[in-house]
Amino acid sequence: MLHLPILVAAGGINSAGKTSNRQAFKRMVIDALESTEQKQTREALAAIMGTSDTAAQDAGTLIRTIESSHFDPRAVPWARRVTTQNALTADMAPTQIAEGLSPEWMPSPGEGKRTSLTLKAGTELLLPGTRDFEISAAGLLPTGFDPGTLYGSRNHPRALQMTVFAASDALADLGIDWTEVEARVPADAISVYVSSSMGQLDESGTGGMLRGRALGKRVTSKQCPLGFAEMPGDFINAYVLGSMGSTGPALGACATFLYNLRLAVQDIRSGKARVAVVGAAEAPVVAEVMEGYAAMGALASDKALRALDGLPEDVRPDARRACRPFGENCGFTMSESAQIMVLFDDDLALELGAPTLAAIPDVYVSADGPKKSISGPGVGNYVTFAKSAALLKNLLGDRRFASGGVVQAHGTSTPQNRVTESQIMSEVAVALGVEQWTVGAIKSFIGHSLGAAAGDQLSAMLGVWETGLMPGITTLDGVAADVATDRLAFPLSTQNVESPDYALINSKGFGGNNATAAVLGPDVTRELLAKHHGGRKLAEWGRAHENVQIQRKNVESARLQGEWTPQYRFNDGVLEPSDVTVDSDQITLGDRRIDLSITTPEDWRL
Repeated sequence: MLHLPILVAAGGINSAGKTSNRQAFKRMVIDALESTEQKQTREALAAIMGTSDTAAQDAGTLIRTIESSHFDPRAVPWARRVTTQNALTADMAPTQIAEGLSPEWMPSPGEGKRTSLTLKAGTELLLPGTRDFEISAAGLLPTGFDPGTLYGSRNHPRALQMTVFAASDALADLGIDWTEVEARVPADAISVYVSSSMGQLDESGTGGMLRGRALGKRVTSKQCPLGFAEMPGDFINAYVLGSMGSTGPALGACATFLYNLRLAVQDIRSGKARVAVVGAAEAPVVAEVMEGYAAMGALASDKALRALDGLPEDVRPDARRACRPFGENCGFTMSESAQIMVLFDDDLALELGAPTLAAIPDVYVSADGPKKSISGPGVGNYVTFAKSAALLKNLLGDRRFASGGVVQAHGTSTPQNRVTESQIMSEVAVALGVEQWTVGAIKSFIGHSLGAAAGDQLSAMLGVWETGLMPGITTLDGVAADVATDRLAFPLSTQNVESPDYALINSKGFGGNNATAAVLGPDVTRELLAKHHGGRKLAEWGRAHENVQIQRKNVESARLQGEWTPQYRFNDGVLEPSDVTVDSDQITLGDRRIDLSITTPEDWRL
């Protein structure tokens, strides 16, 4: 066995639409698609958004003005601190009195069962109000799409609702019934590494827990547990797959998806797992979260965008052009996304006729070392990017490596990123003999989804391989003068590209969290499989794959007809201690078995 990690399915949801069948990618390049593909993409958007109006589809996808479903950027709640000049009276219910009062408040009987309070002059109060938020653009899920309505979401935080949809979308993209996968591999040979970089910070999660009492609300029993950052993976294990295999996802700021991908790749390469589910989910379009990033100067504010475009103060900037990677820019644009991918080892992929979307030989991670600013870029990304490129050169040989690759850059749209990341890409390209790398920066379409960002990049790369189109950085008038361009091409419009042999997926995260994935394209992947397993084995895979493709198309047809119920199994198939049998050589859990024939290195034994 090669123990080669094969990417067999990709599912998810971001501001461009759903990931399966590369529909979100096709929304980014829709004007360059043939008419049939355009029609299919519109149909997929109509099914998600509930509208066949193409104008509404265009306006209700990608980066745009923040919608009231999240918050009104012109009227964000803001409590102003004031001090009373005179004594005031207020009316409260007895239950509120029982919870305790400030010693400066003087209660007295009020009308009926109410209690009257007198507040002394000089009492400090918070006065509810609103203010105009400094940021008005974000990458929101398509207008009209609410993942929580598709299943019994029970007040789940938004990122967990998105996770349930994304995991089900990945299973649909796989085209193989999950029970068949479970029947072919041991129960402990399935790994799940899915997380959020920041946790669930909306009202149903940690955010609601932290601000509940300050807003006069009760904290619920769900807000604390559902707010944990690893909860997306926990939901997949418990409610989608019922997995008993390895878990324990990683956190790495904006590199979180690639950190989880590295764990999956390591499991499959070592033989620890035969299947790995990997991903990240982030729902950070929350006023309080965005205000934190704005305070750092990290987000593209309306004021800064107006300055770039020479607009007067009373004009709102074009939200569509808020994110401008590698151009004259002023900060990144927050977005939401959940991206889940499934990897098989090469033997299992061939045996089941699974899609061979790509192969991922390795993912490299490195810290920055000493830093001046915890949020500023450092040198660690040189290490991850150069290692990944060197691995691909070793696998493909000098000629194919020099002419056959592309980069999906982190490309956040900050001035520091455009300089540092372009320098890294250029210097590595020169050092390793690359003729030219075409650089993609899809955040210009969908924004920055923090921990899920590299999942957006990798899913877009799958679209490049399927369509032969590389999205341009269409929000730019031109590349900024301080961007390194030696051996790099930054297309400003969608380009036709021959199927690249490989791609580099790059991430640079706050705190010095750097990661780069080396990814082999589908043609090269099948070349490797044929070389190792032989032509007859690949032909057998091809015949099995035909049935898988039929199943994928059937699922997509059902979705276009409105059947969106995700796989969500609450309190289904729960095992009790009586269902478990432990023998000397195995554990039996219901109808699943786990082998206890565990070996250790000879020189470890006493």
